[in-house]
Amino acid sequence: MTNHSELVKLHNGSSAQKVLIVNGLDKIKPPKPLGERRKAVLRQELMVLLGNTCVVASGMSVALPSVSLAQLTDPNDIYHLNTEESSWFASINSMACPLGGLLVGYLMDRIGRRNTMLCTNFVGIIGLLLLVTAPHQTTRDAIYIQLLIGRFLCGLMIGLSLSPIGSYAAEISLPRIRGRLIMGTSIAIASGILLMYLLGYFIRNNFKLISIISVVYQCLAFCCCLPMPESPSWLLQKGYEERARKSLKYFRGLSKNDNNIYEEFETELALIKKNSDSSRTAAANESLLQAIRAPEVYKPLLMMIGFFFFQQCSGIVVVIVFAAQIATRAGVSADPLLVAVFVGVARIITTFFMGMIFEKWGRRPAGIVSATGMTICMTLLAANGWWPVIGEHVPLLSVFAIVLHIIFSTMGLLTLPFFMISEVFPQRVRGSANGFTLCVGLLFSFSVVKLYPTAEAWIGTANCFAFFGAISLLGVAFIYFIVPETKGRTLLEIENYFRTGRKVSNAEVARRQSQIAMEEAAGIYRSEQELNEVFLKLSKVDEDGENKLDAKE
Repeated sequence: MTNHSELVKLHNGSSAQKVLIVNGLDKIKPPKPLGERRKAVLRQELMVLLGNTCVVASGMSVALPSVSLAQLTDPNDIYHLNTEESSWFASINSMACPLGGLLVGYLMDRIGRRNTMLCTNFVGIIGLLLLVTAPHQTTRDAIYIQLLIGRFLCGLMIGLSLSPIGSYAAEISLPRIRGRLIMGTSIAIASGILLMYLLGYFIRNNFKLISIISVVYQCLAFCCCLPMPESPSWLLQKGYEERARKSLKYFRGLSKNDNNIYEEFETELALIKKNSDSSRTAAANESLLQAIRAPEVYKPLLMMIGFFFFQQCSGIVVVIVFAAQIATRAGVSADPLLVAVFVGVARIITTFFMGMIFEKWGRRPAGIVSATGMTICMTLLAANGWWPVIGEHVPLLSVFAIVLHIIFSTMGLLTLPFFMISEVFPQRVRGSANGFTLCVGLLFSFSVVKLYPTAEAWIGTANCFAFFGAISLLGVAFIYFIVPETKGRTLLEIENYFRTGRKVSNAEVARRQSQIAMEEAAGIYRSEQELNEVFLKLSKVDEDGENKLDAKE
């Protein structure tokens, strides 16, 4: 902390207000931190873009059944899967995803972020090669078994791909650009889904060719990960200080041959090392049972599991996997594969605006609007199935309802759980808690995708839509009463909320942001690290003040 500012606590009765006394407003604004300069930002964006090529492949794998089931279930085709077999083909990758979610935490810690991405791509290549070569089996049962094994490995690849690039992006960037880098993962998934829909639209009834294109792309994704430097944080955790220095130099826009001493660079490197050491020490001194018993751990854990339940059981994944089939059964007269393309376009366009929506609206309002819109869309689809005369008077109702459902889901319920999972857990358990929560969420996904064809046969498509609409409506209540607002809160404030139940008001958040913006504009902070220390110290002051008030009461 510089000598230009100090924290002063003013007590008024039982309430404590904190103000920041700011001097030196006439100072010239300093240059941008190293990590926010153009060269550094371009390097960070390039490496995250290369890493997200694997996530694009995951999106392609998720959408594969939507464009291939028509051929695979054709009685005259070599595959000719029946209803039960086709449901396993569509859902078995979702069964493998939780296993990938559990393995990824171990792999990221043992072999690093970059090597985990390489392993992920290799698993995807093997899975897709099995799909390509399945027709060469001599019996139909052997073909079916090889298809399932290939899809299982593709599902394992999906589970492995979701975490490494997000952690990598967070660890190589500074807070100002971290949000848009992390949102790149959601854009990559949406891009992969759209790419597969386009392949299905232009390449009809040729599952083998689509699989060949997919495996070629997966090989390109593997090659894209080769030039990526390892995360400096992981390298320091493993004691590779010289490699960490070279990696951080790259991501801060410095030349590897630059031997000059930069105070900001050395400070950041020392801070990363300190944080890595403290996190490792805290994890070693606390047992798993002690961690789970802590309210700041089990409360967000239960909340996120509930959030993923409403996400998966509201029909989001079903619409992605069975987009073409749902369009047909919903009475859409247009080409179902073209409708699937519209679904993919709507998803990727909406995803591009998600970072802005979350920061402008906040997490809770975006989630409530999203779940409400999904409820309306599913109700319209159900009504169209119950009373076909509606579709006769409004022929495009089903198309609009499906596309709007995708837009509303992407606005919150689809992306929000993955966005918040990196915010709500304490750092000491963030990796393991993220992995476990993701595993449970993907189990929900498998159950819904596996049971949907059976449920559709038993109760009908319209009643399935009604069920999804009811779950979405319950999701509105869940977000309103259970999910806290995390916009503008520091990670320590979020952790303190789950530990004590005390919220930081929006007015307090706005006041702090205004104070810090004034100081930063005045050139008070010489580096991003000093700015981070202000946020941390303010959070600590809040916690100390609340504890003293509790003691007085």
